Amino acid sequence: MKKMTFLLSVMMFIMAQVYAQKESKTLVAYFSATGNTRTAAKEIAKQKKAVLWEIEPSEHYTAEDLNWRNKQSRSSKEMSDAEARPSIKQCTNIMPYDTIYVGFPIWWGICPRIINSWIDNNLEQLESKTLVPFATSGSSGIDGAVNYLKKTYPTLTWQKGILKK
Repeated sequence: MKKMTFLLSVMMFIMAQVYAQKESKTLVAYFSATGNTRTAAKEIAKQKKAVLWEIEPSEHYTAEDLNWRNKQSRSSKEMSDAEARPSIKQCTNIMPYDTIYVGFPIWWGICPRIINSWIDNNLEQLESKTLVPFATSGSSGIDGAVNYLKKTYPTLTWQKGILKK
């Protein structure tokens, strides 16, 4: 009888794990200023059979805004101010998702401040999620961005980052 009860318990545990894996939902949330990160996000969403969500600024970035050589450009001003939080259009409901891929281009070695805006807007809900950062860059690595995110948001569960070139 004890052996039967044990086997039944093991079977129920295994079935629960299989069910949980089937019900696990993945979101790919990304910000793309020029389209490169959008392409990477679509690729990841397809591979992971995930829902795709674009983090959109309330005011889109122009080529002039993105001119990193101009210290007065919008991106330069945002990145020089650690407290800058550009406004975003709206947030998606992240509650149904267990794993969230967070994508962005590398700016000044880290994520753009709009990612901080999105995380700050969803911080409480994100604390129960697994977050996988991914980034696009022509020359920078992702380690600085991942370390920045871990330091800035230590209560969140960050996985190893993925760099898409």
